[in-house]
Amino acid sequence: MWKSRMAKKKYVGSENDFQRIADRVSAVSIIGNLVLSVFKLIAGIVAHSNAMISDAVHSASDVFSTIVVIIGIRLSSKETDREHPYGHERMECVAAIILAMILFMTGLGIGMNASKNILSGNYEDLQIPGILALVAAVVSIVNKEAMFWYTKINATRIDSSALLADAWHHRSDAFSSVGALIGIAGARLGFPVMDSIASLVIFVFIVKAAYDIFMDAVNKLVDHSCDEETERQIHDRVMQNEEVAGIDSLHTRIFGNKIYVDIEIAVDGSYTLRKSHKIAEEVHADIEKNFQKVKHIMVHVNPAQTDE
Repeated sequence: MWKSRMAKKKYVGSENDFQRIADRVSAVSIIGNLVLSVFKLIAGIVAHSNAMISDAVHSASDVFSTIVVIIGIRLSSKETDREHPYGHERMECVAAIILAMILFMTGLGIGMNASKNILSGNYEDLQIPGILALVAAVVSIVNKEAMFWYTKINATRIDSSALLADAWHHRSDAFSSVGALIGIAGARLGFPVMDSIASLVIFVFIVKAAYDIFMDAVNKLVDHSCDEETERQIHDRVMQNEEVAGIDSLHTRIFGNKIYVDIEIAVDGSYTLRKSHKIAEEVHADIEKNFQKVKHIMVHVNPAQTDE
């Protein structure tokens, strides 16, 4: 049985790039959200808009969630050690789960307050939002959508699940600002309850984002297999080796943002142990070279079935 001698990523430079990009994106996210949340909070208070105040709270939660993401990425980038021979990649998943919980609790508070206003029936007592709330909603939509694409592009570039979760947090904030814009506009047109309805819409978007982030992280924590297309590509790549007569077994599991592979290949049973081992080494090296997400591959050699 052939075991990979390298438990960590092959290129140290890529680890440095990972951390550098993650730090830069996180810094931009924190600064942007701090400025935006303060602006929206002031606009919400001055313009008497509960929807905008709710949106400001949502943006403020982004600051804390980004800090959680930074901690998760730093922990997941640690070298393997005696207690963690397979690395720390799953710490990113833990960070994503904490982020999902923060999102859910934030949305729940917003939803409960909005429901209270809607069910009270005293709509005439609700204040009409000012024009500043509308301006803040538009600024928020543009800003958060830009932050979403900036974070998503960089998360895809370094293949970070925690950073990608943070990107979708930005998108959920953009959607909530759209809901706030519609609600504020409706309230100014003579339907005060629309401001609270907008807050309820924001709650739905936040909870949906929290659920998606949570399920993605859980799947990566419970050794979920990778997608069928990736497994097919690995299968086809191994079969390109002329010495491999067939594949008896192929199993994959996701470990954080990496993939572990266990494969049993069939070769001519008359080959010497040395030659069979060499074929296993070739398969191992070829898969690690062509599939950057494969962190560890175990290759077992079986004698090929013959007509005899």
